[in-house]
Amino acid sequence: MNLAAILSDAAAQGPERLAVKLDDYELSYGLLEQAAMRLGGLLRAHGLQPGDRVALMLPNVPYFPAIYYGALAAGAIAVPLNVLNKRREVEYYLRDCGAKLMFVWHDFAGEAQPAGAASGCETISVVPGEFEQTLFASEPAEGPIPREPDDTAVLLYTSGTTGHPKGAELTHANLLSNCAASRDLFALDAGVVVLGALPLFHSFGQTCAMNSCVLAGGLLTLLPRFEPRKALEIIERDRVSVFVGVPSMYGAMLNLPDRDRYDTSALRVCGSGGASMPVELMRGFEQAFGCAVLEGYGLSETSPVASFNHPDRERKPGSVGTPIAGVEMRVVDEADHDLPAGEIGEIVVRGANVMKGYWNRPEATAEAMRGGWFHTGDLARVDSEGYFFIVDRKKDMIIRNGFNVYPREVEEVLYEHPAVREAAVVGVPHDQYGEEVGAAIALKQDACATAEELRGFVRERVAAFKYPRLVWIVDELPKGPTGKILKREIKPPVQA
Repeated sequence: MNLAAILSDAAAQGPERLAVKLDDYELSYGLLEQAAMRLGGLLRAHGLQPGDRVALMLPNVPYFPAIYYGALAAGAIAVPLNVLNKRREVEYYLRDCGAKLMFVWHDFAGEAQPAGAASGCETISVVPGEFEQTLFASEPAEGPIPREPDDTAVLLYTSGTTGHPKGAELTHANLLSNCAASRDLFALDAGVVVLGALPLFHSFGQTCAMNSCVLAGGLLTLLPRFEPRKALEIIERDRVSVFVGVPSMYGAMLNLPDRDRYDTSALRVCGSGGASMPVELMRGFEQAFGCAVLEGYGLSETSPVASFNHPDRERKPGSVGTPIAGVEMRVVDEADHDLPAGEIGEIVVRGANVMKGYWNRPEATAEAMRGGWFHTGDLARVDSEGYFFIVDRKKDMIIRNGFNVYPREVEEVLYEHPAVREAAVVGVPHDQYGEEVGAAIALKQDACATAEELRGFVRERVAAFKYPRLVWIVDELPKGPTGKILKREIKPPVQA
């Protein structure tokens, strides 16, 4: 088994078919496979052996899949890194995984190369035009090296909201099963056009956009940096049929004032994950763009898809659906006992998608995988029909004066206000109550609303202990590389 075989198979079935494009730059499956095999030859020439780690610090450009599949084909472990990482962060990752070689996009070499030098990792700068010459001067590898299903294919570092980031070891079997499930979920085939707007260095973009599209033999059209107008232009230009993204991307496209001028009629299904999608946003997007939005759930440690709303079953707004094929999910209490339907507890997951463990972290692995189930740290309830509803992250829950406040519930109400574009509810330290409920809000273009008005809007709709006493308006909420709102970076203004 080797995940890179999905590229070889697609190339064998249709070498002339387009595999990936970035505006006018296009690569067929035949050329992409040839590039990947030559990359494998390049690694061999640099002395890399199966199991060695190869880091990739690249944006959404066609070089990414060529290097990714080439590294896997050579039996190496791919370590995709966020392109926005600074030198100190890059050095940490390289040292932690013991990477021997790193491919870095030329624009980010200033941070990456010193990190490589400090950690003893050779760095190759990827410069368009020059890199092709390097690649095609290499003797191609004969094909993907056979690997065991449980061999690690990719190391994905978790966000590190607590302690140092940990590398989740995803195996060839993990990733292959998950991209096959994604292909089936979105009914991808050789005629599909998928918009690659999610970062490919992130598990969501890797599995649900790149790997599932290649498995189906479809076309992945890339967007290096998400911008709603450019996304709609690509959807119109390339007749995109499938889009996967995080809720903030949907909100940005929906709130674009002249969105109606773009022809998005080819768009048939969208997938949302990475964060909970407000029900009002989902309804608004479906109505505006005439397509179905399927919401799902997962983490880097689950490759990432664990559950989804399925197109052939009832969709429940606000729910992340039911477990995908080969995956089990439960809601448990602090003692890992199953909770009855409707009660809130932690989601635990077991199945073909769950990581092998954390790289060189046996204690963290044992803690996360106790009892043979991966403990997600996410709070949810499950209904009588087996549909899961995410309530919040355990660490995001606010305890105000002894009462539990789940930020998502309050955010859902805020999104119902016509002036609200984005909202994030966070806990603010309070001398008397322990924590107070705070809300940072970004308004829609040309919309007006005061903090007092928004506070009153929520107060009329939720219990007295839940509404945000502290409300402040911001131009933009802080976001991570996928567009996910970063609550840990939200700080209330001093006057609040």
